[in-house]
Amino acid sequence: MISVEIISVKFEKSTELEKNSWGILEPKSNEDFSVNPFDIVIIPSVYCDYNGNRIGYGKGFYDRFLKRINCEGTKIGFNLFSPNEEISDISIYDVALDYLVTPTETLSFLAGISKFTK
Repeated sequence: MISVEIISVKFEKSTELEKNSWGILEPKSNEDFSVNPFDIVIIPSVYCDYNGNRIGYGKGFYDRFLKRINCEGTKIGFNLFSPNEEISDISIYDVALDYLVTPTETLSFLAGISKFTK
């Protein structure tokens, strides 16, 4: 991430990582590797509902990033918890996930229908 925008960084075995302010390892490079179209975008979330709507940290970083790259690729979210309630505070700027991976299941939101695998 540079300043207040997420960038795409080429990630290889040799990519150097450093901890960000949340203690999460991320690539050290600040060189934007803008390759379009993306096949897959991996998105962390704090919470996700059964429609693929997600809540992050409230700053809209991933929503803006996905709009900027005009993402037609598969959007896969990762979360520690299974969804259980509908998120009612959805805006026109929010981008829903195609899949959600949790420690116990993988959910598909394609075609507007939640499908579960364990």
